[in-house]
Amino acid sequence: MDIETRLALIRGVAEEIITPEELRSLLEQKAHPVAYDGFEPSGLAHLPFGVYRPLLLKDLLKAGVKFKLFLADWHAALNHKMGGSLEAIRQVGDYFVEVWKAAGVDLEKVQVVWASDLCTRREYWERVIRVAKHTSVLRATRALSIMGRREGELLEVAQYFYPAMQVADIFELGVDITQLGMDQRRANILAREVAEKLGWAKPVVVSHHMLTGLQGQAEPDAAQVYDDNAQVSRQIAAKMSKSRPQSAIFVHDSLQEIEQKLQGAFCPPKQVEGNPILDYAKEIVFRAQKELVLERPAKYGGELAFSSAADLEEAYRKGEVHPLDLKKAVALAVDQRVAPIRAHFEKQKRAKELLAQVRAHQVTR
Repeated sequence: MDIETRLALIRGVAEEIITPEELRSLLEQKAHPVAYDGFEPSGLAHLPFGVYRPLLLKDLLKAGVKFKLFLADWHAALNHKMGGSLEAIRQVGDYFVEVWKAAGVDLEKVQVVWASDLCTRREYWERVIRVAKHTSVLRATRALSIMGRREGELLEVAQYFYPAMQVADIFELGVDITQLGMDQRRANILAREVAEKLGWAKPVVVSHHMLTGLQGQAEPDAAQVYDDNAQVSRQIAAKMSKSRPQSAIFVHDSLQEIEQKLQGAFCPPKQVEGNPILDYAKEIVFRAQKELVLERPAKYGGELAFSSAADLEEAYRKGEVHPLDLKKAVALAVDQRVAPIRAHFEKQKRAKELLAQVRAHQVTR
């Protein structure tokens, strides 16, 4: 595959690349650069994790990227996920791997790595300390937003280990590309800054979009500043989060539940900006299929088909598509992506056991 095709595939998963020139140079030098994404094992899997991540991963693998899926169990404990219980967090991590399998991720082509495996190595902690020594307290405080928390929620010195650990992870994993969500932007920029100070190879940052929660995107309050870029901060504040169940669709939701959730979602007529239904159409539906069909009675214009998100958004902006018709079509399309995962956990014994274990734990934010 030529460089331009590989670049196009990677650009297709990115909302921001730092820097495009470095990415091109990397692909010219390496046929199979290494990328990673990291996850705190916590709670039930939702659309961003169980559906969106596998869709992005598919294109990255096509581009020749070798991928590492990082289960950040120690990070989750620092962040008080699952009550801070490492045992519960590791059970959720096993469940996460099962979700990826059910979603069609070929685990022969990606490497699953646990933070626990890095944390047993003296070299890892030496690197964490070196990162911390080259990071100011102010810079570390700013990076704490990667934990999804505001400044007033950060009460422990231990939480300051988090940014230094996440930066150290990048270099211990030996990755060329950090391919995480926009909410992890500050940690990835910090990694590039530290790398420059220490003479390490700077990672290329390929940040993907954050799916909007069902509540839509609105102006965040003064306490919800997650990034210097106001639009990025709004996107992070409005993201679909499993710690806010009212904002999320889960991979175990039935078609009826998906329809009910989307029926209640923010979707004003003619409004494209901050509209979660159009967001799911663009980021999930049109990545997975070539066409979205809206089934309408003949008296309302009959069946309407779209082959691109841009065409759908333009028609919606003009009022040619009714919110209820859009919600119904997107619900059916999303369910097509969720159904195989849902069925896997209903039929497979090991998957059932893992799901029961996760549901038995109290999820903490």
